[in-house]
Amino acid sequence: MYEKGAVIDLEQHEQQFDWKGKIDIKSLELEELNRQLAEMGQPKFRGKQIYSWLHEKRVTSFDEMSNLPAALRQQLMERYYINRLCIIKKLVSKIDGTQKYLLRLKDNNCVEAVLMRYKYGNSVCISTQVGCRMGCKFCASTLAGWIRSLDVSEMLDEIYTLTQDSGERVSNVVLMGIGEPLDNYDNVMKFLRILSSPEGYNLSLRHLSLSTCGLVDKIYEFADQKLGLTLSISLHAPNDEIRSQTMPVNKRYPMEELLKACRYYFKQTGRRISFEYALIEGVNDELRHANELADRLKGMAAHVNLIPVNPVKERGFKRGSRQRIEAFQKALEARGVNATVRRELGADINAACGQLRREYDQQQG
Repeated sequence: MYEKGAVIDLEQHEQQFDWKGKIDIKSLELEELNRQLAEMGQPKFRGKQIYSWLHEKRVTSFDEMSNLPAALRQQLMERYYINRLCIIKKLVSKIDGTQKYLLRLKDNNCVEAVLMRYKYGNSVCISTQVGCRMGCKFCASTLAGWIRSLDVSEMLDEIYTLTQDSGERVSNVVLMGIGEPLDNYDNVMKFLRILSSPEGYNLSLRHLSLSTCGLVDKIYEFADQKLGLTLSISLHAPNDEIRSQTMPVNKRYPMEELLKACRYYFKQTGRRISFEYALIEGVNDELRHANELADRLKGMAAHVNLIPVNPVKERGFKRGSRQRIEAFQKALEARGVNATVRRELGADINAACGQLRREYDQQQG
């Protein structure tokens, strides 16, 4: 177990794979892999063998694929690369064992992922982009802007890297780290198909949550896939005026349009919507805000997840007292809205997304 704040030896863990000009084999679905292998003159069963090595055994080199002929392993090495991530820094909470990772990608950009332990199993929160272009005022992930979206293999490898490092299987995945998942729509959809593939990691999508700030057009498209996962909406306000001040996306997709899309998602999937609501003292946490929010959500199959806002020094937002937060929760429940206060994990290691990456980038100059 690494000490809190320990930086892992970069020379020891340096990524040495040759990826430029090659195909990212871990980002291929089984059908795609089978087609490409057929073009190479390989029998169909080879695809399942390779897919299993990548997503069940999670090897990092073709040499480890011991049931493949040496000549085929050489061909694969010349045509493809197996992506992997490098752990730059790992923080371990002394309070609850939450583990926060700073991970380096193949192009030396960084993202964060968090391993959280619950009674029902381990959950991993992963990033979907390097940075974010949504500009939410209370989030550290947006401060340095957007650099690029993650590849399918990079999102998978956030899970694979954390399971390998911890030695424990992950039973739940949350797309709530750095980035807006629906802004990386095609790659996220492919990631979901590979992650849930019976021939791969085989994680049921009912154990997965996707958080979005509210890209309405993509919510409709996503709903029509009927995947059955939990949709979490970063709402954070009871009205358009407050939401537009803190979340620029609201200027494009006002709350009424967003909630209409949420109702459509429930109609298509039967899955209750989770609304994330970061309580910011003096901005959106008064009892009148709770009552207005209850009016907005009236009649919806919804759950409100109340989050004491994480302090971001560049923003200056503050969280209210425990009594203030509990009063907001009780006001919602009195109006028939199911609401809970999120259990804070990793409080001693700043487990909220974006902060570790930003600190590292500032240190690198």
